[in-house]
Amino acid sequence: MSSIMATGLEMFGVNSYTLVLVSICLIYMYLLHKQKGNLPPGPQGLPIWGNLHQLDTKDLVKSLGDMSKIYGPVFTIHLGPKPNVVLYGYKAVKEALVEQADIFSGRGEFKVVHRFTKGNGLVFSNGEKWKTLRRFALTTLRNFGMGKRGVEERIKEEAQFLMEAFKHTNQNPFDPTFFLSRAVSNVICSIVFGDRFDYGDKRFLMLLSLINESFQLMSSQWGMFYNIFPGVMKYLPGPHNQIFQNFEKIKLFLLEMLKRHEETFQQDSPRDLMDCFLLEIKKENGKPLSHFNIETLVMTSFTLFFGGTETVSTTLRYGILILMKYTNITEKIQEEIDTVIGKDRFPTMDDRSRMPYTDAVIHEIQRFASIIPLSLPHSVTQDTYFRGYKLPKGTNVIPVLSSVHTDPTKYKEPQGFNPHNFLDENNQFKNNEAFMPFSSGKRICIGESLARMELFIFFSTLLQNFTLQPTQNPERIDLKPRISGVGNVPTPYQLCAFPR
Repeated sequence: MSSIMATGLEMFGVNSYTLVLVSICLIYMYLLHKQKGNLPPGPQGLPIWGNLHQLDTKDLVKSLGDMSKIYGPVFTIHLGPKPNVVLYGYKAVKEALVEQADIFSGRGEFKVVHRFTKGNGLVFSNGEKWKTLRRFALTTLRNFGMGKRGVEERIKEEAQFLMEAFKHTNQNPFDPTFFLSRAVSNVICSIVFGDRFDYGDKRFLMLLSLINESFQLMSSQWGMFYNIFPGVMKYLPGPHNQIFQNFEKIKLFLLEMLKRHEETFQQDSPRDLMDCFLLEIKKENGKPLSHFNIETLVMTSFTLFFGGTETVSTTLRYGILILMKYTNITEKIQEEIDTVIGKDRFPTMDDRSRMPYTDAVIHEIQRFASIIPLSLPHSVTQDTYFRGYKLPKGTNVIPVLSSVHTDPTKYKEPQGFNPHNFLDENNQFKNNEAFMPFSSGKRICIGESLARMELFIFFSTLLQNFTLQPTQNPERIDLKPRISGVGNVPTPYQLCAFPR
């Protein structure tokens, strides 16, 4: 019967390939209609491809901004066949992540990392596992001084190593990328592994190179297409495969660190986060449903090591580029540093309250750069109604954090760089509720207080001791990100550091 039908269709110029294609389209449209249910409106997509043909994959943030002008602050796009609810602007993001924090606390699909972590670890787990690991990490980080005087001393010590490294450039042009990442990474290494690495350690430099390269690849079109079409992309050649090779090399390093910890572990005196995790594993030994095991330990260490290195160091790198463009702003910071701190002692966190302009500039750098512009994907943990639309459990949600930072109702001239976004009429520091560089709600970055301390001390120490000069005319410095995806990555540059 089927052969007769096929022959009959071929008489009308419809071959079997066309029939298959039409069938796929019909099935897709049916599933799309079924899947949408009562999701927010959005542009009509194509079978399999979704709305990708309507997006600039090199600047997804701009495309989503253009769509929000048509469909409003809450709309649906299909990245491939998968629907994603986009939250654009301060009100929509706050309403979801803060006012309905529990419901929007799920971690959405992020295939490029899930292939490696398999849902283990702190950042990319869900449900009870995530809650347990987050409680453990917050408690342990606090015990080791995060946000307190103890970790401040570690940051100040590392800032001196960074300053010496800048001095050794002898006023010659250099790329600051790995100078900054070595300093930032050593802070998180001292907390997670109990030790820092020498700046000349070749293995350490190799690891930082792997992190930097992976962050750029994940933010590129290759990383985006892997997230959308993982089933196809894992079989295709391309730069995206380097991400997983890099992850495996980092894992080997972490396993080596774990082996050293196991050999010297003393139950009564844990030295760092890795020791504390080993202690939990021993406490729950034999419990079949325990979330404390070696694989979870490695993946938790991986996410802390990776995230604690790249986001802050990229913010510093972006910030230096901005300050070299706006020399008048840099001069004001240095005037404040000279008045409050002077040159005979090092900056401390106690100085921040007396340095409102410096504090405002650092906040403005974070707002302007929006290093993680789309946040990591969220998902809803149960069927829920949001602004009159029904979001089924598991729906992917994209909170566009950069749209919060450029919300015209919260910032004047949001596309420009203006420290007065964080200064009141008396030039005192003022908070802005539309400031979410660490995300918001239940999934807010657990390293927020650590990152704030690092940014203040590193920036203040560098500007106290150096005049940072670009190798080109400041007016020609381009502040647009070279790559904009998972992260906003600044254009590579060089500078010269002249002692003050």
